[in-house]
Amino acid sequence: MAEFPKPSSDRPKNEMVYFPSMTTALPSESGEFRRVLWTGLYSQVVLMTVPVGGDIGEEIHTVDQILTFTSGMGLAQVGGKEQKIKAGDMVIVPAGTKHQFLNTGPTPLILYTVYSPAEHKATTVHKTKEEGDKMEEEGLDEPPEWSQRPKELNEREGWVKGEE
Repeated sequence: MAEFPKPSSDRPKNEMVYFPSMTTALPSESGEFRRVLWTGLYSQVVLMTVPVGGDIGEEIHTVDQILTFTSGMGLAQVGGKEQKIKAGDMVIVPAGTKHQFLNTGPTPLILYTVYSPAEHKATTVHKTKEEGDKMEEEGLDEPPEWSQRPKELNEREGWVKGEE
């Protein structure tokens, strides 16, 4: 199992966050179904491992989602269309679009996904899909309030500044 930096529930600092070998070695070492790697003001990076024969679960988010597959093979079902997927592929799921991803291969389907804005609690680690489903149903996997604020409010309160 890879050593991942501990995600913070605090508002992110204005500094680089670096994940070496993200499309090769790092994701292939994760065994958890879902692990939040980083949460920002406007996006969130999550690593997922879908076991052989498993799936993410049919869902509709109110956020945009970009999925990049780093290992395995599967089937994407997005907005009523199906697409075979494999390592190296990317799928974009616009907010409000029903989707499901299934592992159809002989090895885990591993991906990292970017939600915009955040979809999960900033420190989330779910060992299994069942654990993740339970946490979500119980309201224990909610994104931080600071990750759901409008851009204008963040600018007005000095959380972010553009070039002067």
